[in-house]
Amino acid sequence: MFCPTDRCLCCKSNICLRCLQVHGGSSGIGTFAIQIAKYYGARVFVTAGSEEKLARCKEIGADVAINYKTEDFVTRVKEETGGKGVDVILDNMGGSYLKRNLDALGLDGRLFLIGFQGGNVTEINLSTIFAKRLTIQAAGLRTRSKENKEQIISDVLKNVWPAFEEGNVKPIIHTSLPLSQAAEAHRLMESSTHIGKILLTV
Repeated sequence: MFCPTDRCLCCKSNICLRCLQVHGGSSGIGTFAIQIAKYYGARVFVTAGSEEKLARCKEIGADVAINYKTEDFVTRVKEETGGKGVDVILDNMGGSYLKRNLDALGLDGRLFLIGFQGGNVTEINLSTIFAKRLTIQAAGLRTRSKENKEQIISDVLKNVWPAFEEGNVKPIIHTSLPLSQAAEAHRLMESSTHIGKILLTV
């Protein structure tokens, strides 16, 4: 959870992060991203699918909460930023959101992909990327070398861990279940009714 978000928020190219859009703001990664972005002074936009989830996102720091079922996030982002768009988008949807994500980004914006819940195939107009000088980057860890993973962990300890020690960032736990109830944990995750992390204990 910490490492992909650190890549998105704390890498050198994003030191001047002003506006962050988080899709799935009520997820485990989403709730963490909201808090650490606020820690760095960013304005945070989130999307979620219920008013309960949006309210919880605002409680932990989100500035603009958008119900993706009833509102177009690109239109709202443009309204809230005076047409400029956001600097960074943390996206768990992939294909189904790609075009709109590019539309919502401002000049020199960055799209960080952390999932493909909306599919992994799509079609886009490359001129949008060219005109805005956009960057699309994946934040996966599995294919990284041992040395690269060690560097990321070091960056997390430097950039993220102090926020935990200071009490400015706290993990949001929806529920904790024994490992024997892993199937129930998966059902809960698939229901998309949870807010924060679902933990399995051994």
